Amino acid sequence: MGAARAVSIQFIVEETRMTTLLELVRAISEVTEDEHEVIATVLHMLETGQARLCGNFRGSSVEDFR
Repeated sequence: MGAARAVSIQFIVEETRMTTLLELVRAISEVTEDEHEVIATVLHMLETGQARLCGNFRGSSVEDFR
């Protein structure tokens, strides 16, 4: 019989954070030079599911912000 092989599996757990849209925009603004980049980043995060809207904006389409 062959030798057993060790298998290493690594899971990346992403913490869910609750924040306001304003706080998200401010955080992105701290690492970008351009307001267009801030907008593009927020839209990308919404489109890819990295961020979700809740409260007053819940259920709004990303197209509503373009």
